[in-house]
Amino acid sequence: MRRADRLFQIIQVLRRSSKPVTADAIAAELETSKRSIYRDIATLMAQRVPIRGEAGIGYVLDGGFDMPPLMLTSDEVEAAVLGAQWVVGRGDPALARAARDLIAKIAATVPERLRPVVLEPAVASPPVWTPNEIETLDMSQVRAWIHAGRKLRLRYADERGAETLRVIWPCLVGYRETKRLLVGWCETREDFRTFRTDRVVEADFLDERYPGRPAVLRGRWFAKVEAERAAWEAAGCPPPQ
Repeated sequence: MRRADRLFQIIQVLRRSSKPVTADAIAAELETSKRSIYRDIATLMAQRVPIRGEAGIGYVLDGGFDMPPLMLTSDEVEAAVLGAQWVVGRGDPALARAARDLIAKIAATVPERLRPVVLEPAVASPPVWTPNEIETLDMSQVRAWIHAGRKLRLRYADERGAETLRVIWPCLVGYRETKRLLVGWCETREDFRTFRTDRVVEADFLDERYPGRPAVLRGRWFAKVEAERAAWEAAGCPPPQ
């Protein structure tokens, strides 16, 4: 790896970490010596890159620092294209359109040497699936309500077709095989529940905000999932899919 590329990668390593990163960890990831990392860190600091820390403790990149846009490696471009391909085939119409636009923008702005990686990728997502039923839920508005931390009232049908009325605090849209899932705190059950979006009969987008931030609610849900997985593993049983 050229030194200029290594300097850029050091910034990337620090940028994606919320905790101090040691020179040992950086050296292992970039497959170089710890001494080289010390020299590179000193060079970056001399160039006024806002890195804080010291040898033996770790380094952090202060917030507010940015680099020119689309300074991407071949692997990063391929990862972005693969992710966008997946969204084109599985996202709601607005997200799918945005993903196609993203691929076009990447192709138009990356250096000429990287353009084949976008236009002739060596990776691809699985074949596009088409839901068996037409979803009545406006997923663009659902995502907007998640960002805003607002409640939803759902008329929801279970696998037998029995309908219930739920008020939920939506926090996440997920995907499993050929189904979209909406995760939220259910006021009726007083717990997290997952709803298949193709089973939503009707939805009311309420103006009322729910307590706390969506990110905190998502964190609680992820913690619940991890605790359940750990319990299944401790019991020697595979977790339910």
